[in-house]
Amino acid sequence: MAKTTTISKKLRKIAASLQELATAIESFPAGNGRSAATRTRRSKKETIALKKLLKAERKKGVSVAKLAELHGVSKAYIYMVK
Repeated sequence: MAKTTTISKKLRKIAASLQELATAIESFPAGNGRSAATRTRRSKKETIALKKLLKAERKKGVSVAKLAELHGVSKAYIYMVK
């Protein structure tokens, strides 16, 4: 009987810990708030304007990582635009 009581106490502790962990995970923001699979289509005019903007900002010395995060594009895309 004593063994059953200690096992059930341990199980309750584990369940409480898992519940706390699940709550913490739900409240934690995922990356930049966007899904990795989210994509946007741009028109030809928008694409050209974005490329000009990226080139101008790179000349000002803004980092590639900052630009990628700000405009929602990959770092590789920014290097490709050069």
